[in-house]
Amino acid sequence: MTTTETPTVFSLKERIQYSLNGVISQQIAKSKAGNITLFAFDKDQQLSEHSAPFDAALQVVEGEALIHIAGEPYEVNAGEMIILPANIPHAVYATTAFKMLLTMVRG
Repeated sequence: MTTTETPTVFSLKERIQYSLNGVISQQIAKSKAGNITLFAFDKDQQLSEHSAPFDAALQVVEGEALIHIAGEPYEVNAGEMIILPANIPHAVYATTAFKMLLTMVRG
């Protein structure tokens, strides 16, 4: 996997900071096989409904969020993970300040 930096140990919680009324993303690694991106959402921020051509794993690092997949709501909390299936519409809504790690796997 091609990474954006040399190997190092870091804290996911400390790697990215919140932005008032915003959503911040930071790509951690990228290759032909997929990518890993860290996100920080301020409370009540969201990613509107969309779909992706690849499966993705959403891991909650901090806080809580409501994830809609094909219109069905799922509450996720720190330490939990949910799979976002390829080509299925999904949306993310931060019910608290919320950090997540998104791992997208190309098929």
